[in-house]
Amino acid sequence: MPPAEGTPIWFELNAADQDAAQAFYEAVAAWHIAPSTMPEHGGYRIAEADGKPVAGIRRSIPEAPGFPGWAVYLAAGDVDATASRAVDLGGQIPFGPVDIPHVGRFAMVRDPQGVIFAVMNAARPSESRAFGPIPLGTERTLGQGVWIELATPDPEAAFAFYGGLFGWEKLGAMPMGGMGEYAFIGRGDLRPGAVMSSTATGAPARWNWYVHVADIDAAVASVQTYGGTVLQGPDPIPGGSYSTNVADPAGNRIGLVGPRQAA
Repeated sequence: MPPAEGTPIWFELNAADQDAAQAFYEAVAAWHIAPSTMPEHGGYRIAEADGKPVAGIRRSIPEAPGFPGWAVYLAAGDVDATASRAVDLGGQIPFGPVDIPHVGRFAMVRDPQGVIFAVMNAARPSESRAFGPIPLGTERTLGQGVWIELATPDPEAAFAFYGGLFGWEKLGAMPMGGMGEYAFIGRGDLRPGAVMSSTATGAPARWNWYVHVADIDAAVASVQTYGGTVLQGPDPIPGGSYSTNVADPAGNRIGLVGPRQAA
């Protein structure tokens, strides 16, 4: 069965130095990373968790459009129709729709607040294992994305845009005092993440994603050992796990979430 509209199905890093990125993320996320076996993918590297592809690392090409750092790919049954609807809702399409051999059809989208993401109709949609939503009760989601988070200067406008695009609704919120609220998004059984104010929190306006790690403190130590920076946390979250936001040596931001193993 294809994933519901708006389900995260892939994550991709636009990296100037693929070797450095590979070393960092293999240590931090415990991924196995190797070049795609398909020559037409031009050296694209695939990150796997427990043998399942979860993310990609592409080489930065100045003459080709790219995402700033990590990009979130969201499922769309009809990429062309979704791209057209995004424009009608006030967004822009900087690139696409185009086909990627053996992968699927995708388009880059810039929402009305300037945040970039991608929509994709995967060639084999039922096989995506990039995203396994919280709760983190078992090891089956280790190395996968488990949460996405939009920081935007206008949360209400963002809800209108993404609601029109994917049918997402506001499914409750957690107050954060002077930083506004952390509003949960989704539709039906899909609860992929949350929206917050970039203006109130000071977070960069962007889509962020969180990788499930086995030991949050060990992952943070690897971030520091391999030249990254801890930007926030680890902080406790509901369910007994901890979350942290970090930057790799090139400054690309990503979230980590997992238990604390040390006594």
